[in-house]
Amino acid sequence: MASDDESCLYYDDEDDEAEEDGLEADEDDVGLFEDAAPQPEHRADHWAITRKSLSAAQQQDVSMVMNLVNIERHNARALLMHHRWKMDRIHDFLERRGREGLFREARIVVPPEDSSTAARARAPPHKRPRTVTCNVCFEDVSRPSDVSTMDCGHCFCNDCWTEHFFASLGNGKKHIHCMQVKCPAICDDATVRRLLGRKYPDAAKRFDNLVLDSYLDNNASVKWCPSAPHCGRAIRVVDASERYCEVECPCGVSFCFNCAAPAHSPCPCPMWDKWDAKFHGESENLKWIAVNTKSCPKCLRPIEKNGGCNHVSCPCGQHLCYACGGRLDTLHNCNRYDEAGHANYDSIRRQMLRYTHYCDRFNVHVNSRTAEQTQLWPAIQKRAVLLESATAIRPLIREASWMARAHRALLASRLVLARSYAFAYYMFGDEVRTYPSEKANLPIAKVLFEDQQWQLEENAEKLSKVLAAEAKPVLAEEEVLQAMQETSNLAKIVDTHCREMYKCIQDELLPLLLEPMTIAPYRPDGPDKAKDLPAP
Repeated sequence: MASDDESCLYYDDEDDEAEEDGLEADEDDVGLFEDAAPQPEHRADHWAITRKSLSAAQQQDVSMVMNLVNIERHNARALLMHHRWKMDRIHDFLERRGREGLFREARIVVPPEDSSTAARARAPPHKRPRTVTCNVCFEDVSRPSDVSTMDCGHCFCNDCWTEHFFASLGNGKKHIHCMQVKCPAICDDATVRRLLGRKYPDAAKRFDNLVLDSYLDNNASVKWCPSAPHCGRAIRVVDASERYCEVECPCGVSFCFNCAAPAHSPCPCPMWDKWDAKFHGESENLKWIAVNTKSCPKCLRPIEKNGGCNHVSCPCGQHLCYACGGRLDTLHNCNRYDEAGHANYDSIRRQMLRYTHYCDRFNVHVNSRTAEQTQLWPAIQKRAVLLESATAIRPLIREASWMARAHRALLASRLVLARSYAFAYYMFGDEVRTYPSEKANLPIAKVLFEDQQWQLEENAEKLSKVLAAEAKPVLAEEEVLQAMQETSNLAKIVDTHCREMYKCIQDELLPLLLEPMTIAPYRPDGPDKAKDLPAP
């Protein structure tokens, strides 16, 4: 421990101050039906951390480790940083290797209670050595309050400690270690703060920020909200094993906790990353190539004509007709349409046609969801007002929350369908590798997937049609009951098919891949919502 004016032990209990592409599921479609159809409760293990609540969030974890293994705050923080703030890993190491093994693996130096250093620290000032020689500056220090001792027992004068702390901060070190050569002991936070505050107050503030920021750096349980402009929040998931989940920040932005991209399940992160890049860049390139170039029949390189003549040559030496892309090795005639010849499109155009198939359907469901948010929802609200004002119908039947629930199910299905086409483009193409022993199972799994996808599309369209039906000015109770039953049944069917599609992807398709992939679990009401962590 470090000494202060009265003893070598010094503690400071006050040192911790406290939509992209139409696919974000972040709208509030409860509105009129808030009381009748309440939203699911926030999960208690998702917290939004601001700068004001950062110290409280850090102190929660640090206090747990301090109490678990009986160590001081700076060592608890170092232990947590070593294990990326994963409490489950600390518990596992502690169970398998014991307390000493846990410290040894993380290079944490903790003096035993009966050590001579601890005994000297507990000794009253008049019983301590009158003079201490600092082994850095070799000055003799007579006042005990002018020297500080760390957990390792090494003692130096406060002036040398202060310069050491200042230099270490300048080098951007996350931990400040003892000055003794090859000593791994970590210096006490309170001592660092106290000594720097006397001579370098700005450096002391920088150290405070470094201590707080260490909670966000390399923490597997915390991710910054990707909002732009940034809302100033980071999201913490208590169980770091749940990194394959989707969360919604209090600012309204939903994102994948694993990759920080906008929420994209049931498409795995690696596939979505490729799709997103292709969707925003390469798709335009492919369209331009298809319109403005021809592929060389020999090397398949795209050729752009730079003159009026349609007889062109490729850098590989092949001559071709720019009108049809055919070889000019012999007498050439391409004025007749050759059906059989188009069965062997060049590879670039085959890729373009395949991508267009999936991209068009991706956009269809994105656009449908946008229309169902901006146009269908206001129409549903008007129908609800009309229904609730129909005094000839029993009050229980006039309750219109079933429309809001069906609308949420429809919007969720649009998200699943759009992202399922991004998944299918890569899963059933040539860009991901499967286990050789599982290649025979891929066509079977593809049939199962496409069947689930088709059934979900069919029922989603039925549900959209039912919800968009014109409301009659005079409502009969039997008609309301029939509409409620049909709509509720379709919503349940759509929800079931969404769950089945997630299950098919996670259990049937992803295990076939060489690269391990997983997806976030299905959440019919959208990503889990994080709550703001109260500031101290």
